[in-house]
Amino acid sequence: MSNLIVGIDLGTTNSEVAAFVDGRVRVLGSGKGNMLPSVVGVSPSGELLVGEPARNQLVLYPERTVRSIKRKMGSNETVSLGERPFTPPEVSALILRELAAWASRSVRQQIDKAVITVPAYFSDAQRQATREAAALAGLDAIRILNEPTAASLAYGEGARHTAMVYDLGGGTFDVSIVALEGDITEVLASHGNNHLGGDDFNDLLAEHLLAAFQTQHGIDLRQAHSVARARLWWAAEEAKKRLSFEPEVTIREEALVTDKGKPLHLELEIRREQYEAMIRPLLEKTLESVSKALADSRKSPGELDAILLVGGSTRTPLVSRLLHERTGLMPREEIHPDLCVALGAGVLASRLGGQEVERVLVDVSPYSFGVSYLGERGSVPYPHCYKPIIRRNSPLPLTRTERFYTCFPFQEVVEICVYEGEDEDALRNILVGNFKVKDLKKLPDLSEVLCRMSLDLDGILHVTAVEKCTGKSKHITIDRALEKKSDAEIAEARKRLEALYSSRILEDIEPEENAWLEEPQDLNEEAEAGEAQNTMVPTDGVWAEVAGEASEAVGRSRQWLEQMHEEDRDEVIGLNEKIETALTAKDQDTLNQATKQLAELLFFVEGKQ
Repeated sequence: MSNLIVGIDLGTTNSEVAAFVDGRVRVLGSGKGNMLPSVVGVSPSGELLVGEPARNQLVLYPERTVRSIKRKMGSNETVSLGERPFTPPEVSALILRELAAWASRSVRQQIDKAVITVPAYFSDAQRQATREAAALAGLDAIRILNEPTAASLAYGEGARHTAMVYDLGGGTFDVSIVALEGDITEVLASHGNNHLGGDDFNDLLAEHLLAAFQTQHGIDLRQAHSVARARLWWAAEEAKKRLSFEPEVTIREEALVTDKGKPLHLELEIRREQYEAMIRPLLEKTLESVSKALADSRKSPGELDAILLVGGSTRTPLVSRLLHERTGLMPREEIHPDLCVALGAGVLASRLGGQEVERVLVDVSPYSFGVSYLGERGSVPYPHCYKPIIRRNSPLPLTRTERFYTCFPFQEVVEICVYEGEDEDALRNILVGNFKVKDLKKLPDLSEVLCRMSLDLDGILHVTAVEKCTGKSKHITIDRALEKKSDAEIAEARKRLEALYSSRILEDIEPEENAWLEEPQDLNEEAEAGEAQNTMVPTDGVWAEVAGEASEAVGRSRQWLEQMHEEDRDEVIGLNEKIETALTAKDQDTLNQATKQLAELLFFVEGKQ
């Protein structure tokens, strides 16, 4: 234990410390958690506050508290704690000293050596300021490690590959293109902005709250109301975090100010779509950095093997969507984005201390879990569309919530069917449970229903459906949700799917009375249009012949399904579905193509028997 070296992520919003303990790299912490808010303050009585106590004081005494000091590292600027000025390295040293104390208590020995991370584009002055902060804290910074390199070490891929590390933290952003092979990580290019991060998202949301309060009460809190402003800023930060997992949040702040003896409150609902619209311009700036980093590394998006997400602000779903649109890759996020850099620093620190560490071990969900809903497939209503709520490779434990709607006015019942799998057709996945929420309020408009899923480390899945306007809810608990499904269960899923196709290959699918929608829409016109289309009598003899050949091929395929190889079976089911859609839409080109592919596949399948 005498060679123990810790890894430290000195972050803008939160900081963490990790070390090799009990055979693996772990993030260490106090009894309250393993993330230390990067906030320092001095109480009115003169007591030094670091972390959560300082963060709590910020609301009442913002002038005696400092946050986001990382943004000032390398500058000559000073900050005030009470009446005393401090340099950025001095404030950072207080955070580092607290982290070292956390680690010392966890491993029961003195800590005096550390690997400390910085953004890849930090200047020499900023890196030197970080070393100075370590020295002031009594730590020997044996290595200043780039954050994207730390993130790649946490993922620990052995084979050579090229990855993009997209790091969006509380106060800084950087993107790096890295080449990894074994223990070697080479940063090919980096770009970023050390004044863009989650704090800026908070500012935008807080400004929205300030404007809403001014609209409701006619009072501008931007003027001489520092405590009220601070309260709204922290309310904005909490709302931002919740909007990563919830479709909407309600902000309630009571007695922000008093006007003529009357306390004035703020209550406001924010939807994820509103919040994402606010921050989209800032995220578009990060995509400019992505393009520049790719150009500097002489890599195209198609040459990337993975995108690694780092920093708490990457939890915002819009981040993954924009990156997927830009690169075609779904970002990986199986390692806690807030702890990823600290864990990677811990990996290097452990290796420098003589330990053999391959990668960070994490618990993730090996499957996606979601629910079926009434949506569209082939431009017609389909009641078995699949919406993943917990996605595969998400770190455990976790909770996610999505918004759905009833299908028609005055609907009183919705059925929640919970599936495990990745296919967009729910019936091709595994049904793991279902339940009904009855006696919904009879509303002339569609009713909003929230579906919340929680999955713990023991593989227990909790599913709750809540009618938003009344709070009426019902839930089920699914034990052993993470156990591998048997061949019989998989066969049953395919049987349900094929039964649907067999009975409805040429029929319109009507909305079920207890179905629900992902988004509010008028399905009546669509259903009527689909019904009219399906009742048309083809007058074109060519179309009638093509449709007859397609139906004959589908009928033959059903006879062979149970005897097919799994891959052939999946392809046949997909082609049957494609034919169903083409028949409904009278799309002759697609129908010809799909029928030809099915006939060719059946030729080989039948020849093997």
